[in-house]
Amino acid sequence: MHHELAKGLYDIYPLEHKNDFFPAFLYMKYIENFIWHAFQASGLPVKEPRQKVSEETDAMLKFYVQQIADSSATTETNIYHGKVVKLQDAIKLVTQKKDLHLVPSEKVMPYKLAREVILKANSPVAVGTCVCRSLSETPCMPPPYEACMFVGDPFASFIAEESKMFRKVSQDEAVKILEDVHKKGFVHTAYFKKEMGNRFMAICNCCSCCCVGIRMWNMLEGMVPIMASSGYVAEVSDDCNGCASCTDGTCKFNAISMSKDGQKAVINEAKCMGCGVCVDVCPIEAIKLRRDPSRGEPLDIEELQRQPQAA
Repeated sequence: MHHELAKGLYDIYPLEHKNDFFPAFLYMKYIENFIWHAFQASGLPVKEPRQKVSEETDAMLKFYVQQIADSSATTETNIYHGKVVKLQDAIKLVTQKKDLHLVPSEKVMPYKLAREVILKANSPVAVGTCVCRSLSETPCMPPPYEACMFVGDPFASFIAEESKMFRKVSQDEAVKILEDVHKKGFVHTAYFKKEMGNRFMAICNCCSCCCVGIRMWNMLEGMVPIMASSGYVAEVSDDCNGCASCTDGTCKFNAISMSKDGQKAVINEAKCMGCGVCVDVCPIEAIKLRRDPSRGEPLDIEELQRQPQAA
């Protein structure tokens, strides 16, 4: 282990939150084992993780997952949550050219905890095998598939060094990966975590076949606030010809169906998370994203920099 990386992680916490270092350390060093426990806690079928850990470490990971589950019931207490983002907004998060410190309002991140964005100029990005996909018993495509991103230090450097599943990439390569997974129909979700200094630390690019977060969101029908909408909803124009391209497993949140007469796609706005996957699937550009203030505001860092910051 590179002790300077561990110290770099430890140093981001103020004195009163130094204990958050330990679950963060465990999470990044044993991320596959952590996600395995998340699958187990969710009651989802899962493969055994490849990395073996001690009984003590395994027990700590299990209770860490339990802590996240116990706190997830409300936006007041939730400590680990995601914000769906459009491709363009995901790209902005991995291509910062200057120092950035934003505290999005609760209109953007509807949570009391974990909603800061702190990035240094040309922040490093670590990309790794999609952990959920590697553990899923029925993945939509065979692993390994690089789709998980840790953005900014100390997180990116730490996980690239400590986990064999991750490696550092340039910002240009990170953009290419985001564009590739978008073409495959994956949802981009920016994740925030209390144990990561109450801040943004990763972008998940995954699907409803594999992602434990999306699968739990759909199973619980959005009743537990573990994910936030992008701030957009999909809208179908009268140009729709009823080809049904957007209903063939495209929507990862089960928000698109065909009208009773089969002539037009219909959006269930209550389920739509505004990811934009359906927009690019439509062969005649009959679907657009529309800003919907009732679903919150987008995590668009360029737009947020022009606004007064939350205290």
